[in-house]
Amino acid sequence: MAEENGAGGEPVAIARMSHTAFAERMKRPAVILIPLASQEEQGPHAPMGDFQLTEQLAERSARAGGGLCAPTLPFGHADFFRAVPGGIQLRADTFRRVLEDILTSFLDHAQERLLIFNGHTANAPLIDQVCRRIRRERGVLIPSLNIWQIIPDSLWTALWGSEAARVRGHGGEPMTSAFLHLFPGLVRPERICDPGPRGTVFGLPVGGVSASRFEGLPLQVPLDCTEVDANGMLGGLASRASAQKGRAISEHIVGHTARLMRHLMAFDPRKAVIPPSAAAGEGENRA
Repeated sequence: MAEENGAGGEPVAIARMSHTAFAERMKRPAVILIPLASQEEQGPHAPMGDFQLTEQLAERSARAGGGLCAPTLPFGHADFFRAVPGGIQLRADTFRRVLEDILTSFLDHAQERLLIFNGHTANAPLIDQVCRRIRRERGVLIPSLNIWQIIPDSLWTALWGSEAARVRGHGGEPMTSAFLHLFPGLVRPERICDPGPRGTVFGLPVGGVSASRFEGLPLQVPLDCTEVDANGMLGGLASRASAQKGRAISEHIVGHTARLMRHLMAFDPRKAVIPPSAAAGEGENRA
């Protein structure tokens, strides 16, 4: 279980605060993380609830960044995982509506320094749609962070060396290492298996859940995860995972997010954009 308190013993998880404690805390400006994740297969060795990773990392990031975190939305959108029982996939419209309701619950009370902490890549296009709509209607700019895509190439290479490109993928890395570090008791190392050979679709090679190629050029084909790999291993090598790598990954995500939170505190979400012409003028003045 994540530690509950930030600096000075203050709680950072809104779910464990009374409404009066939250109101008192918000007398001082703070960035509020909005954690989003999913409940889906992660291979036969790892738990389906990857939202547990997002929840843990969000609390640690909020603590390190001097902010707060909302409860984690444990369900995401990705139709290609519907073929596996036990997963819970929201329809695209449902996800958009739920996310908008979460965000406006804070905006309605003038809590506008929000940062989406997204732990499920397939959520990203829908997040963008919701945040653009909110900006049009309310004038508030809400940034979004994909936590599994902020791992720099330098860290990948430092941890995996020449295999850095091969280990990445759904069911592989970085989530397996993150689970081994944060929830080692939930991982079944003896069940780790790397992806097997892929089949064909229309006589063409299967590249992923929506990717094939014809005459060497991209062709999009909607497939289920089990049509790509029997175990839903969409790429990567879980066999190269370790708790030590998971610690390094987690510490990077927390540190990066905390620095971003402190950076965002210097800006008004309604006035964060400097138009190109104004930016050019500032450059001329500095020169």
